[in-house]
Amino acid sequence: MTVAEFEASDGRFDQPAVHALWLAGRGEWEHAHEIAQSEESREGAWVHAYLHRAEGDTSNASYWYRRAGRPAGTGDLRAEWEAIVTELLNQDS
Repeated sequence: MTVAEFEASDGRFDQPAVHALWLAGRGEWEHAHEIAQSEESREGAWVHAYLHRAEGDTSNASYWYRRAGRPAGTGDLRAEWEAIVTELLNQDS
């Protein structure tokens, strides 16, 4: 699935972290955050980190990047969102 197909989808995904990313892509930060916060996987922590970076809370984001075992995101938020989408979707392939 491409990023464009992901964006155009109905948002029904088996992985909560992927669903949270789909919501984040639609600007539904609160709902995306609720899902990511309740997801205890590394993938959930990565999405949680991204969400806090997107809201400008870099301190909290840094904590969640560490929990995810990922370097802290920098640069363009859209590019990071697409990179996370691509990696998580490819895990299911």
